[in-house]
Amino acid sequence: MNIQTIFFNATDGVDLKGFIYKSKNETRKILISVHGMATNCIKKRDEKIAEKINELNMDILVFNNRGHDLINYIKKENKEKEELAGTSYEEISECYNDILGAINYSIKNGYDEIYLMGHSLGSTKIVYAYNKFLKENTDIVSKIKGIILLSLVDIPTALTIYLQDDFPAIVTYAKNIKKEGMGNQLMPEKSFIHPISVKTFLRYTIENNDINFARFSDNLYDFEELNNIKVPLFMRWGNNKELIVQKADELCEFLQSKIKNEDLDIGYIDEANHSYSGKEEILANEIAKYIKKYYNN
Repeated sequence: MNIQTIFFNATDGVDLKGFIYKSKNETRKILISVHGMATNCIKKRDEKIAEKINELNMDILVFNNRGHDLINYIKKENKEKEELAGTSYEEISECYNDILGAINYSIKNGYDEIYLMGHSLGSTKIVYAYNKFLKENTDIVSKIKGIILLSLVDIPTALTIYLQDDFPAIVTYAKNIKKEGMGNQLMPEKSFIHPISVKTFLRYTIENNDINFARFSDNLYDFEELNNIKVPLFMRWGNNKELIVQKADELCEFLQSKIKNEDLDIGYIDEANHSYSGKEEILANEIAKYIKKYYNN
């Protein structure tokens, strides 16, 4: 496997880095992968996917976005000081800068057929960024040929279930701490599945109007943000310790009735967990089959 190390900038100047898994022949087609919380771009799952799509003469770009791992530092252009980032401190709306930076890098290097793939929070980021492209950057939208969402999570609902009766008190605590100007303070242990700052916790729980579009328990929601995706859309979950409230088959059936995309490929992988551990090859085969169906040779 031919792997190229890459360095590029987000559109606000943040340094980003990753790899391109290159196919044997030159290609103008690329899949850009966006990872989720508390992790980074080095994934057995992505490597298996790369093996399969390289066979289709398509490259795959994986990179560390500013939310990689738990804590890191970023430096934005025209800013004197570094800022805390990573899962514990990330401002999710800034994913737009990271994803657009990766797309711009790809276009600059000769790719003009782009697929976007996200896992978990990475899926949330892709839906958010794509909807913003529709409003602000239609030239970019024209180059996006398909979207892959793996284990998209309804984060606010998942947190209310995780915290149960403690949810109101913990939110009130966080609001009070933020009012005191200590938004970067870490929340008490067990407030979240990972260490998380007060400001980021509130972003996911109550200050979330712009990212609260995976409302899988809301029968009345129109799923506007997902329905705005007009290119082929591939969605998968596992059914073993997956971060969803419903059974996987029931969730897929529900979303099948809500999402009006004519090229929707939705389903779950039996016995797969949230990370698809041990099921990477099955997932990779399904993604390759989806891509092969839609892209032009």
